[in-house]
Amino acid sequence: MSAHLLGVVTLIYFSAALLFLVARVFQRPRLDWLARGGLVLGWGGHTGALIYRWLESYQLGIGHAPLSNFYESLVFCSWSLVGVVCLGFWRQTRAYLGALVATLAFLLLAYASLGGVDSRITPLIPALRSNWLEIHVITCFISYAAFALGFGAALLYLIRTRQPRPSKGEADPIPSAGELDHLIYRTIVIGFFMLTLGILTGAVWAEAAWGTYWSWDPKETWSLITWLIYAALLHARLVKGWQGKRIAILAVVGFLAVLFTYFGVSFLLPGLHAYLT
Repeated sequence: MSAHLLGVVTLIYFSAALLFLVARVFQRPRLDWLARGGLVLGWGGHTGALIYRWLESYQLGIGHAPLSNFYESLVFCSWSLVGVVCLGFWRQTRAYLGALVATLAFLLLAYASLGGVDSRITPLIPALRSNWLEIHVITCFISYAAFALGFGAALLYLIRTRQPRPSKGEADPIPSAGELDHLIYRTIVIGFFMLTLGILTGAVWAEAAWGTYWSWDPKETWSLITWLIYAALLHARLVKGWQGKRIAILAVVGFLAVLFTYFGVSFLLPGLHAYLT
C-alpha cells in the first residue's frame, strides 16, 4: 500500500515540476500557485506513505522506523527535501527553484521505485538496533536537503550573474542575486548545523555499535570532507567577507561532495555503512 501511495506522490512531484516550468515560461501566476499546491499535496501524501510503511513493519512483527536501508533512505531524502522547502523556505521557492526541488524529489522517488532498489521491509541488523538510528539519519538527511536547496540557489545565482537584466516592464524569471546569495547562506547554515549533529550522533552510535567513535570508514571520511568544505564556506563568508560568485561555487562543490558521500561511497567504497545498499 505504501508503495502504491509513493507511486502517486512521484507523479504529483513530476506534475508540480512541469507546472512550475510552464508557469514561468508562459507567465501564468495561477499555474505557479497550482504547482505549489501540488508540492504540498505531494508532501502530505509522502508523509502518509512513510507512516503507513512504518505501520506495515509492525504488522510484519519487526517494527522499526522506515530509515534502515537504501530504498527507505531515498524515500526519506526526497521527503526531507520537500519538507525543508514547505516548512522553511516556502516564500523563496518559486519558479525555477520550485521546479528544481520538485524534479529532485521526483527523481529520488523514481529511482527508489524503478531503479531496481530492494524495497522489502526486513529486520534490522544488530548494528542498527539503536535509538540513535532515527536521530542520526534524520539529522543527516535534513542537512542533505538544505544543501540541495543551497545548490539550486547557487546554480541560479551563477546563471543570474551571467544573464542580462530584463528590460523595463518585463518579468524577471530568476530572483535577484542578493536574494539568492542570502538563500544560499541560510540553507548552508541550517545544513551545516544538522550535518554537525549527524556526525556527532553517528560517532556516539558507532562507539556503542562498533566500540569506537571514529574508524575512518569511507562514509565517515567523506562526511568529514563534506563538513570541512561547508565549514570553509562559512568561514570565508563570516570571517573573510566572501559573498556572491565564490560562495555560490563553494556551495556547488559542497553539494557534489554530498552526492558522493551519499551515492558514491555507498556503491564504490564498501565499508561499515555497506548495509545502506
